[in-house]
Amino acid sequence: MVIVLTAGLTATACCLLGPFLVLRRVALMGDAVSHAVLPGIVAAFLIFQTRAPLVVVLGAAVFAVVCVLAIEALRATGLVAGDAAIGLVFPALFALGVLGIHRYADDIHLDLDSTIYGEIAFAPFRTLDVAGLELVRSVVVMGIVSLVNLALVGLLWKELKVTSFDPEFARTIRIPPRVLSRLLLIAVAVTAVTAFESVGAILVVSLLIVPAAAAYLLTDRLIAMVVISVAIGWFSAIAGYAGAIRADASIAGAMGLSAAVVFAVALLASPRYGLIARSVRRARRRRAIAIALDPTTPEGAS
Repeated sequence: MVIVLTAGLTATACCLLGPFLVLRRVALMGDAVSHAVLPGIVAAFLIFQTRAPLVVVLGAAVFAVVCVLAIEALRATGLVAGDAAIGLVFPALFALGVLGIHRYADDIHLDLDSTIYGEIAFAPFRTLDVAGLELVRSVVVMGIVSLVNLALVGLLWKELKVTSFDPEFARTIRIPPRVLSRLLLIAVAVTAVTAFESVGAILVVSLLIVPAAAAYLLTDRLIAMVVISVAIGWFSAIAGYAGAIRADASIAGAMGLSAAVVFAVALLASPRYGLIARSVRRARRRRAIAIALDPTTPEGAS
């Protein structure tokens, strides 16, 4: 139950932001952050001489924010597209982290799996004491992050909506799209880094993008897209956990695969945008054209 709750809260935090990443065509941001935090981990160790999770997460968060701000600055120049900016920034930061490890920490074991790229199966064993109560740390942390993201999206709903669909119009009504974009990306960076230790990097990237991409195929309304995305995230958490227990497999991997299966179903069966619906419409158009061009039919003869 703790594992499912942790994954569900992580899905909520990620899926509240994911639709805006998909609409803004910066869907790889989560993957970029997962690589770009490496120099922050090295710097935190060198400065504080400890591998404590809190210190490592803080160091990672700093470089996650640096990553998204650098990407946004490149995009703002108008000379580099969004995907190209991501592809330029995160390899540079990741390479910096690799160089830092080889130069300053080559003889030290930085256990990235236990400090930042966590495993959701260990979530029930990481606890903290709050007013004498022993609580699961991942549930508390991801619950807080979910509430913060919900407040952010709720308070800035109009601004996020208009800057996602029409940045030029947003400027004319004095809504700064660049400021909103940076704020959104910083929220994504903080959410991703906070969730890494609890559920692992791969699951975070999956929950940021896959449910939102599936919801994008199922609706044309933004509010419905966000709600459907969160629902898909929770379904993936529950179905993935059940499947992993039955198959004795990786829990995070099964949850990510469950989300991918939902996307595949949406891609095939979406009433408006699915491949089946598009094939049916094309077949109907070809049939209508053939009937119109056939002189033996009443329509063609007329």
